[in-house]
Amino acid sequence: MSVTEWVVTGTLRRMTRILCRVDDRELTRIPSRGPLILVVNHVNFLEVPLMYSHLRPRPITGFAKSETWDNPAMGWLFNVLQAIPLRRGEADARAFRKALEVIQGGGIMGVAPEGTRSNDGRLLHGRPGVVMLALKSGAPLQPVAYYGSERFHRNIRRLQRTEFNITVGYPFYLEAHGEKVTREVRQRMTNEIMYQLASILPSEYRGQYSNLDAASEDYLRFPSGSQSNLARAATFGANWAAAPAQG
Repeated sequence: MSVTEWVVTGTLRRMTRILCRVDDRELTRIPSRGPLILVVNHVNFLEVPLMYSHLRPRPITGFAKSETWDNPAMGWLFNVLQAIPLRRGEADARAFRKALEVIQGGGIMGVAPEGTRSNDGRLLHGRPGVVMLALKSGAPLQPVAYYGSERFHRNIRRLQRTEFNITVGYPFYLEAHGEKVTREVRQRMTNEIMYQLASILPSEYRGQYSNLDAASEDYLRFPSGSQSNLARAATFGANWAAAPAQG
């Protein structure tokens, strides 16, 4: 880690701790080494600085809209964070290649399939970009969900700290089983991934994926020591943190 990265990491960690009460206990469930795709929900701006600073020294990066670099200060910060510029609304082959390089180099790539902020914390419809990244890299996916941060703007106006809760689910692999990956198949795969993410959120945040009974797992493989996150959904709450989640 360079001096600049060390300073930025420490600053972001202190700032997020001042603004929020961060429950990051479950981040220890994320493996300490090896390639990984973190599948996350996207509520607001807080997730990027918080995850970057709280997962260190484990390197993590993710996509950021290319317009971010229009602001020199934000562009400098996101370069330090090693974020990957993504041109939204099109197939950005350069961003895809950069993400593959991160994963194949043993890093963590954070991907929010919703593609935009929900603001209220409820899951939006997932987009299939994460599917091709998972199939091409062969890396495991691990769901990470945030809730509570949707109250940040209201709380900051009242000079109150915000509860920022993080839950981490079981890892799994995405497999096509020799089937042609059509647009319809990609969306089915995306929905299966999103249901795994929804299942580690309290029910009021599951949004488009509230009906867990509609979930399938035809394209998911759970390695030894792991299990479906749907099976854990019924124990969400006090018993959740007690259950091991690493494969």
